[in-house]
Amino acid sequence: MAIRVYSVMVDNKKEAYQAIASVGADKPGCLWMAPKAVHRLVMLEGVQARQANIMKQEMLGKGGEAAVARGVVDNSVPETKVLLMGTLKQYEVFLAKLKSQPFSLPAIAEEIREVLEGQEGFTPYNLECCGKIIKLGERTLVMGILNVTPDSFSDGGKYCDPGLALDKAGMMVADGADIIDLGGESTRPGFAPVDVEEELARVIPVLKRLVKEITVPVSIDTTKAEVARQALEEGAGMINDQWGLRGDPAMAGIAAKYGAPLVLMHNQQGTVYRDLIGDIAESLRESISIALAAGVPREKVIVDPGLGFGKNARQNLETLRRLKEMRCLRQPILIGPSHKSTIGKVLNLPVEERVEGTAASVAVGIANGADIVRVHDVKEMVRVVRMTDAIMGR
Repeated sequence: MAIRVYSVMVDNKKEAYQAIASVGADKPGCLWMAPKAVHRLVMLEGVQARQANIMKQEMLGKGGEAAVARGVVDNSVPETKVLLMGTLKQYEVFLAKLKSQPFSLPAIAEEIREVLEGQEGFTPYNLECCGKIIKLGERTLVMGILNVTPDSFSDGGKYCDPGLALDKAGMMVADGADIIDLGGESTRPGFAPVDVEEELARVIPVLKRLVKEITVPVSIDTTKAEVARQALEEGAGMINDQWGLRGDPAMAGIAAKYGAPLVLMHNQQGTVYRDLIGDIAESLRESISIALAAGVPREKVIVDPGLGFGKNARQNLETLRRLKEMRCLRQPILIGPSHKSTIGKVLNLPVEERVEGTAASVAVGIANGADIVRVHDVKEMVRVVRMTDAIMGR
């Protein structure tokens, strides 16, 4: 029989273990070799030349590599980016050595370790949402969008009546939604802000009926702490903050007080970035720190890269393409590509004809690490999610 030669791709230690086990290696051998089969790139910015020199020497000594600016070797540049390249086994030895070095390198080693751990994913766990439980990480969850606004870009004005809103929510749950995301203020480009009283008048009557009559958690989509507080009092199980705790300084404390899971979305004014994913990750890391400092447990934090917010069409596509890099934050990831203008620009289609573009975005997002997808077309997207999960082995 002729020898067959073909490629094998692994994304993490679990997949590496399975690949090695398939050749007949025993369990100790699989455990020992798996870290050697996973190669990672880690970027650091703002590294001092003396720190970079030590990193390069140590990584080279372990069989890996570190790319630094040309002026590092003669200290002609004050700082540099460092791109580390190596297997998990090489990183293991490298980080152990870095922890014995000066110049704040032990603290940097810990940050690198956290980034590497994040890329391995997380163990599925139950998330309690005001008495209702969802399980994160076992399969991709679907969050159905319920806007009770007159001016939302996709469904403005359709569900302002509480009865119609309840019917819509019930239909989404029947179609497979795991969470209903209730919003009372449009965030479409050029939207008109509403005050707290108006937003409460829109969402509270609907919320009171939803929490009694549907079986899944209701998320309150708001940037206002007072709206979140009153919604949680009425039985909402989650906060979806489109400004990642930057819009209202009281929001983090409200989430902590009520024990509510918190979706932190990246948002910014303008579309200027140094490195798109690096900047998004750093902003979200700061939002996570605000949440943790207020007393929100880490396991209750979900991150959202903010497709369509502070990003142009090219940047939205790049964010989806590079979504795996967001796993460095070590938090579940939510994406909201549904009916977004990027789809309209790529396909030259109006809002009502963007279902297929949404489906493609959802599938790619799941393949690249999304744990929750926020969508309008629940029935269609549940099918996309289940098929993509099957392909990805979730």
